[in-house]
Amino acid sequence: MEHTYESAGALAGRAAGPLASHLGPFVTSLIDQQYAASVIYIKTRHALAFDRWVAKRGVVLADLGDAHIERYQRRSRRRNQHIRTETRRRERFEVMQLLQFLRGRAVCTARCVETTPAEDLATQYGQHLQDNQGLAAVTIERYRTVAKQFLHERFGHDKVDLRALRVGDVIAFVQRQTHCLQPPALKCVATAMRSFLRYAQYRGEVASSLVAVPTVAAWATTPAMPKAISPEHAQQAINSCDLSTGVGLRDRAVLLLLARLGLRAREIIELQFEECDWESGHLRVRSKSGREQLLPIPVDVGARH
Repeated sequence: MEHTYESAGALAGRAAGPLASHLGPFVTSLIDQQYAASVIYIKTRHALAFDRWVAKRGVVLADLGDAHIERYQRRSRRRNQHIRTETRRRERFEVMQLLQFLRGRAVCTARCVETTPAEDLATQYGQHLQDNQGLAAVTIERYRTVAKQFLHERFGHDKVDLRALRVGDVIAFVQRQTHCLQPPALKCVATAMRSFLRYAQYRGEVASSLVAVPTVAAWATTPAMPKAISPEHAQQAINSCDLSTGVGLRDRAVLLLLARLGLRAREIIELQFEECDWESGHLRVRSKSGREQLLPIPVDVGARH
């Protein structure tokens, strides 16, 4: 089954418990964070199951807290149903994310617990961004959240030792995000990691080599789309044109302009015949910025006009 944002919204609409009026906005917030549709669907299923449990127990929404999530995870299940540790951990993460969303809307009381070293450092990082870089509040919060998640996954509740970080820790963290985020959101994660590591470098706790976070492609293809084709493949494409037909001659001329002059597809599409000065052997091409420039007509193109 192919999950879409609409299917997640329809699933949230089936809620009938105390959380019913909040699941729709919860799904919208996940979409705004650019989670993949399949991931949002799974998160919504967990939220719906938790809503049914809360309704069955008669829990007052204002009193909802961490203790209820602990009880929820200890609930009785079907006989002989074995729950994997990873599945239980994932369930807790999804429901905690829902609870944090509800707290953000002031639906539930705020969590009163001591902060972890990872949270403290992420808060200091966010304050640094605000004081020294003047970023927008939404950008600071996004970067701070990424830093906190990275530090929690690497150090847990223990003391944070940035000197212990390795390139593999950073790459593994970014790679894990590919399972639940779309390319634009992955780019944001990579940018946030570079920003946080520069902050760590500013503190004198990491080397400059650690700041080189790998870039994230804007596409999702398997295998990855190459950035360019080889000269041999380009020549094969040119030679494949049928020169006995007008279409083949046109295609060959277009390929030669692409290969020899590096013109953009739009520039070739907008090229007019009167812009070809066959006597001087030049083309008048208007660039992307709108500036006109003269380029030499490849001999192979002009030989068959």
